[in-house]
Amino acid sequence: MSDAAIGSRSAGQASRFALVPHPDFPSTAVDSIEVEARRGANGRLDLEFYVAGAIEKVAWPEWQGVGFADRLWEHSCFEAFVGTAEDPGYVEINFATSGGWAAYRFSDYREGMTPIPDALLGGGRTIGGAALRVRRSVRVDALADAPVWRLGLSAIIEATDGGKSYWALAHPPGKPDFHDAVCFAARLAAPTRT
Repeated sequence: MSDAAIGSRSAGQASRFALVPHPDFPSTAVDSIEVEARRGANGRLDLEFYVAGAIEKVAWPEWQGVGFADRLWEHSCFEAFVGTAEDPGYVEINFATSGGWAAYRFSDYREGMTPIPDALLGGGRTIGGAALRVRRSVRVDALADAPVWRLGLSAIIEATDGGKSYWALAHPPGKPDFHDAVCFAARLAAPTRT
C-alpha cells in the first residue's frame, strides 16, 4: 500500500502493509510478512504482524512472560518506528514471541535513547499451521497530538539454521538499518472523530 493510499482513518480502521526482505538477506523460512496498523486516540497504536511460510524453520524465542527486555533485535522480533515530519526524534517499539518487549524514545537518528517502561498496553500471539500472528498495543504518548505519524514497520527473522533475514517497508542502500528515514515509508493520520 502506498503512502498516497493512506488517509485519515476513523477509530477502528486499520491500514495493511507488506514488508519486503532486504535483498542481501533473503529468508529461507518466511514467505511473507504483513502488518495491520491502527492508530487510536490518545497515542494508541495497535499492531498485528502476520508471518507466513515454513514458520517451523524459524527460531522463535520461547515464552518467558510479558516484560521489558533489551536487545530483542538479536533474535526473531518485530519492530515499529513512529515519528513525525516536524521532529527528528522518534519512538522505537520492539517485541518478541517470548513476551519480551521494549520501547525507546530517540532525540534524533540513533541518538538520545531513553527507555519508555510503561508503553505496552497489551497483546497476544497465535501460531497455527504455516502462520504466526503477533498482536501488540502500545502508547506513543510523546507523539499523541501529531496529525500524521511517519511509520516504519520491520521484522528480524532468525532461521533455525542461524541465518537471519531483515524485513521492512523499504530499505536504504547498504546494510539493514531500520532507523534510517527511508524505512519510515508509511503514514498514519490521526483518527477522525465520529
